[in-house]
Amino acid sequence: MGTAMNRRDLTVSWSLFVRASSLQRKRAVLTVAAIAWGTVAILMLLAFGEGLGRQMMRGRLGMGENLAVWWPGETSKVWQGLPTGRPIRPRIDDIEYLRQRLPNERVVGEIHNWQTPFSWARTSRNVLVVGTNAEYGEIRHHFAREGGRFFNTRDEAEKRRVAFFGDELAREVFGDIDPVGQVVDLGGSPFLVIGVLQEKLQMGNYSGPDSAHIVIPITTFAAVFGRQGLSNVVVKVARPELMPEALERFSEALAARFRFDPSDQEVMQVWDTAEGARIMDNIMLGLEIFLGIIGGLTLLIGGIGVANIMYAVVKEKTREIGVQMALGAHRGWITGPFVLQGLAYTLLGGLVGLVIATIIIVLLGLVPVEGNEALEFLGKPTLSWEIAAVTALVLGSIGILAGYFPARRAASIDPAETLRYE
Repeated sequence: MGTAMNRRDLTVSWSLFVRASSLQRKRAVLTVAAIAWGTVAILMLLAFGEGLGRQMMRGRLGMGENLAVWWPGETSKVWQGLPTGRPIRPRIDDIEYLRQRLPNERVVGEIHNWQTPFSWARTSRNVLVVGTNAEYGEIRHHFAREGGRFFNTRDEAEKRRVAFFGDELAREVFGDIDPVGQVVDLGGSPFLVIGVLQEKLQMGNYSGPDSAHIVIPITTFAAVFGRQGLSNVVVKVARPELMPEALERFSEALAARFRFDPSDQEVMQVWDTAEGARIMDNIMLGLEIFLGIIGGLTLLIGGIGVANIMYAVVKEKTREIGVQMALGAHRGWITGPFVLQGLAYTLLGGLVGLVIATIIIVLLGLVPVEGNEALEFLGKPTLSWEIAAVTALVLGSIGILAGYFPARRAASIDPAETLRYE
């Protein structure tokens, strides 16, 4: 019996809703348009925030993930009778020592030679050459284009004269010619080009963009340029939360090797990219929340418009509602059509706004950004399931509230009072 009554209430409420909507088409169109505009606003803001966040992540990963970069410094504290101002300069052999002391981390060294004479065919210039270990390619995301490779442990052990080119430098030097297999002169010695860097977005660096470097085995660097002192050391951990402990063991290992205070900050000049990534994630989260609030407020204005229209409808139908209640209409027959009307206007406007926003985002995705640093930095607006879920939740809540309060007012009308209402 109760189920039959509920079905009857729903049927009556639906028929009343359809009749009311057909009589208020112009008002309905304006209401849907307002909600659609708010939906476009919130979706576009969140999509731009999502696109920027993904682009920042992509750019950050261009240098590598969960890395710490240490630069040699000088002591600023007296330690075990040794004076301040002592330079701490690890050499190539110290990399193996550090790897033994940090077995769970990956450690590579770098030696930089700025303004190295380079020539090929009729091209001559000075370039930055980086001597490093074979693991550097994976740690620093130096992935080779198809047809080439990064140098391996055998190249390093045998001191082979092989070179890995940054993509921008290769384009400037070789043009349309495939660099792989070419022999170039580097610092007065011939080198075989074995690979070219895949094009990547890099938003962080410590010696210029990777796209402009030439990377060679560290053993070859020492043999050709006669230098053993490291320019810096790169440490990679498996997870960001492991970085503080790894850096502590790294400083203790260096301090034991070179006899200085492990807490000496002048020696331990470290760039912790894992900590920087955490801060950047928090900034992006705050930005997305801010954009969501702005878009939500815009959508809320449309919801207030829906509620105002529903209140106006209640006012116009006061006598009709009173007559229905006097004839024994159930409370659900009175409130149902208003709730359905507010929810339908809101969801329909949301659907229209979603379609419009999707079309705009697709069109913006077709705009070429290559060569435009500003557009490359901003990234392309991106809709995600999370954005769709949040928008649907906000729309549903606004639609229900926009219909509920006017419906509650309609249900509270005294039938006797409606007879005197003009």
